[in-house]
Amino acid sequence: MIRDFTPRLYQQTILGTAANKNTLVVLPTGLGKTALAFLLAAQRLHQYPKAKILLLAPTKPLCEQHLTTFKKHLTIPEEKIVLFTGSVTPKKRGEMWKDAQVIISTPQGLENDSINRRVKLEDVSLLVIDEAHHATGDYAYVWIAQQYDKLSPKARILALTASPGSDLEKIREVCDNLKIEKVEVRTESDPDVKPYMQEVKVDWLKVDFPDELKKIQKHLQDSRKSKLIEAQNYGYCNSASLHKGELLRLQGELQKKISSGERDFEILKSVSLTAEALKIDHALELLESQGIKPLHIYFKKIQSESLTSKTKAVKNLMIDQYFKSAMYLTEELADKSYQHPKLLKLTEIISEQFGKNKDAKAIIFTQFRDSAEQIVKQINKLKIKNHIFVGQAKKNGLGFSQKEQKEILDKFRVGEFNILVATSVAEEGLDIPKVDKVIFYEPIPSAVRSIQRRGRTGRLEEGAVTILVTSGTRDEAYRWSAHHKEKRMYRNLDKLKKEFSLSSLEERQDRQNNGETTLHKYISEEKVVAVLADHREKDNRVVKDLIDLGISVKTGQLEVADYLVSGKVAVELKKVPDFVASIIDGRLLDQVRGLKNNFEKAVLIIEGEEDIYSVRKVHANAIRGMLAAIVLDFGVPILYTKSPRDTASLIAVMAKREQDKGGEFSYHPSKPRTMKEQQEFVVSSLPNIGVLNAKRLLEHFGSVKNIINANKLELMKIDKVGDKIADKLMEMFDSKYEK
Repeated sequence: MIRDFTPRLYQQTILGTAANKNTLVVLPTGLGKTALAFLLAAQRLHQYPKAKILLLAPTKPLCEQHLTTFKKHLTIPEEKIVLFTGSVTPKKRGEMWKDAQVIISTPQGLENDSINRRVKLEDVSLLVIDEAHHATGDYAYVWIAQQYDKLSPKARILALTASPGSDLEKIREVCDNLKIEKVEVRTESDPDVKPYMQEVKVDWLKVDFPDELKKIQKHLQDSRKSKLIEAQNYGYCNSASLHKGELLRLQGELQKKISSGERDFEILKSVSLTAEALKIDHALELLESQGIKPLHIYFKKIQSESLTSKTKAVKNLMIDQYFKSAMYLTEELADKSYQHPKLLKLTEIISEQFGKNKDAKAIIFTQFRDSAEQIVKQINKLKIKNHIFVGQAKKNGLGFSQKEQKEILDKFRVGEFNILVATSVAEEGLDIPKVDKVIFYEPIPSAVRSIQRRGRTGRLEEGAVTILVTSGTRDEAYRWSAHHKEKRMYRNLDKLKKEFSLSSLEERQDRQNNGETTLHKYISEEKVVAVLADHREKDNRVVKDLIDLGISVKTGQLEVADYLVSGKVAVELKKVPDFVASIIDGRLLDQVRGLKNNFEKAVLIIEGEEDIYSVRKVHANAIRGMLAAIVLDFGVPILYTKSPRDTASLIAVMAKREQDKGGEFSYHPSKPRTMKEQQEFVVSSLPNIGVLNAKRLLEHFGSVKNIINANKLELMKIDKVGDKIADKLMEMFDSKYEK
């Protein structure tokens, strides 16, 4: 099934493991991770000719690259290798799934298709997870892999990454989430990989931090220190020299205390001081690693926010003498168009590189868009063709859609310009086959991102990496942080590789499943229990947990309620912060009234462990009054749950009880009472009609019978009923009912 490809020895070795066990493969960029995917795909298709191969990748451009590679090297018909994207309708994706042999998709859309059973994971004999380090927390990879492992009798998972991270627990989490049984790791120094590695020269280039910037640095450091000393005096900060990670952890701990009901002055003031320290820390990072221009832009933003914002942290900074002094000195240097020495050094490097080779290709990575724009202006002065490359989010009018990103990379690939000036969006998974030089405008403290950046060069030929480091600044700390994390990553992977066994995986699964025994006994596997969820709930963890519990879930548009557990019973779900917010904005009573008017029984579930009286500045009696009104005036009971899993378990039991009463489950979201309501109810359930069109049709034709007896042209006389809707109606009226 393979054409135009000869596997290397290490690929064959890894393939031997992956064919028999769910395998995590850690392989340096450019050494053929995708090749392992199509080699194993061919083996599984040979073993299970009627099964499907599913490959997931985090972005559409990356999916498109995989599509091209699979079509090039697999001998199966090209039309059997399909790409699922958001631009293809869900119905069309369901149809494509039936005939396809290889499906390449982003995880979010596939997850939704799986929830609604448009795709059947039990049809799949191999699930390939690219950039597998994303498989943590609630990322879509996690749920899909777990469902696949549960549903498919021939499940096999191949997880691919260049860098799973340095934290052993994080790597274990990825392995647990993807049901990994074996780990295959190769580094540049492994003997079976070394012959295929291109030499990549890494040059750490130091630049001096000028005295003019040191003055601003000193004022910002004094400002930051003063905030933390004040927080120390309140008893919630143990040092005046916390680094950014420690500040973020402190902020999280203080917010947690507030959420649990502790709202004394000392805590609230400490939260504000921590927020101020973090803003100063960001200013220091811009000053030290980026220069005056980005810092000046940031100061202007804070200044502007202070005029309108109610946030005390912003207002306090504007009256802080140290901070104001730093702003004044920055303004002076910005007026003189002062440049960070990095920008001057970058100009030298580029001039030298392109002086030797005018056709050279380079990527310059920087953390910040403002710096990227500044670099582009500098390179333009050298008359070298370049292009900025940023993510989709619009900022100051700059942002590229995935289609635009692909077009830029295609132009870069064919040589329409020589330098790509990129933010983090270009770090992962881009198919840029030949880049002579990669330049880090600043070191980054992440091992994963450092590896991804370096991997953009040295793929087919020798490459060079230059990393600019400003002496005496956080640049130096970040350099060593990434270095030690990378060393730790390989140590941990080696340790994991030796420890890993199937028995340990089964033990972990037993621990995870331990709490579900009672509920699974309560809900019989032989009986289908169904729940209808509003389509806006599809990203809620509750939906996935309901499916894990064996509930048949459909998503649809509900005008009232979040979940229906029967035709009579509806559930409105509120997380604690949303419950309080809906009191403030006035929508809660309307929602409860809608529940009461449309369903015989309704339940309000409030989810979360936060103190309901402390999440917002709302008087406790206002919340108590609302709770009393919901229960006493509307007769809607309120139930409390701690987590999405707890909520799903409660909804599952409610659905089981309701549907055990003998009544069939109804997907209709309300109960019609009068004859007029019943007529509207029947007509509104027709394809693409809805309530407004139902009223128009009934007013025009006079009865349900006349609507059904009308021909296509008569139906199209109604406003908003066009050719396609009329065709669907005629098809439904004329189609024979199949049991």
